[in-house]
Amino acid sequence: MKNIIGKTLLLASALLFSITGTSCSNDDNATPEKEKTYDMSGFAKGADVSWLTEMEQNGKKFYDANGKATECMALLRDLGTNSVRLRVWVNPDGGWNAKDDVLTKAWRAKNLGMRLMIDFHYSDSWADPGKQNIPAAWNDFKDDLDKMKAAVAAHTTDVLKTLKDNGIDVEWIQIGNETRVGMLWPLGLVSNNNFANYAALNNAGYDAAKSVYPNAQCMIHIDRGNEIGGFTWMFDGLKAAGAKWDVIGMSLYPEDDNWQKATDDCLANVSTLASRYNCKVMVSEIGMPWDSENAAAMMKKMVDGCKAKPECLGIFYWEPECYGGWNGYSKGAFTSEGKPTDALNAFKN
Repeated sequence: MKNIIGKTLLLASALLFSITGTSCSNDDNATPEKEKTYDMSGFAKGADVSWLTEMEQNGKKFYDANGKATECMALLRDLGTNSVRLRVWVNPDGGWNAKDDVLTKAWRAKNLGMRLMIDFHYSDSWADPGKQNIPAAWNDFKDDLDKMKAAVAAHTTDVLKTLKDNGIDVEWIQIGNETRVGMLWPLGLVSNNNFANYAALNNAGYDAAKSVYPNAQCMIHIDRGNEIGGFTWMFDGLKAAGAKWDVIGMSLYPEDDNWQKATDDCLANVSTLASRYNCKVMVSEIGMPWDSENAAAMMKKMVDGCKAKPECLGIFYWEPECYGGWNGYSKGAFTSEGKPTDALNAFKN
């Protein structure tokens, strides 16, 4: 841990110097460059940048509109982003998105004054509507609800306590990722409208998160933010089963042939869900093909529409820094040359 924290401190110190340090000059009459200020409060304009350290390790660089190489989080901040979202895996291959890697990125975000969302997948790799695989280390009790709850609580506490012990605040915490039919399958799979196990596992994560960050807002996150039926089915069932949550999170990935209707429906669903369940809503993930001629208009509509709703806490672009075919993902918001696209202008404005 000392090595990763030391490395993190060095990265953060270098980053802060490059952003806020003033240049020396032999000209006594030179006008000092005015330091930029940033308003990080209010509506969350965020980006999930969980791939960032791995991309950097693989030589990826990021450039502003003028072609100047710039650290990615600082560039996103200059474009109007005020929050960062980071996913957490339990024991992933290579260590990417494990606790130490999350700490590195969270420390960098903190030193830029950015707010933080932590997204627990409770898996060694991707958890989404098609898979919610139990971490390998937890397989011995895949049929034991009490032991699985204890593992969820211990993992949640361990990661969050590490962040807190390093002076990092966490504002939002996802208990699971796109858990359309539950998490930690098959134990937490919602089948035959039986929500009890999933609710119990969710509550184990919720209680652990609150024990470390009492003021953080915990979230249950579902995909297809434009389809209300999946949300009401899930949250009606969870409510009846005694599940705990503070915020409903949603994903939305429109395409060129449906973006107008998808965004209309999603914005309407934000208000419907907030009223029905008496809670706030967050668009935790959004994205569109980077070269779509509709991406900028889609993002402006969604940012403006969400910001106009007091029941909506914010909106996070998912992995906007991806470019050049990184991991086959094409819905980032950077060009093939590593420059931001117009889609991110919605945050600046």
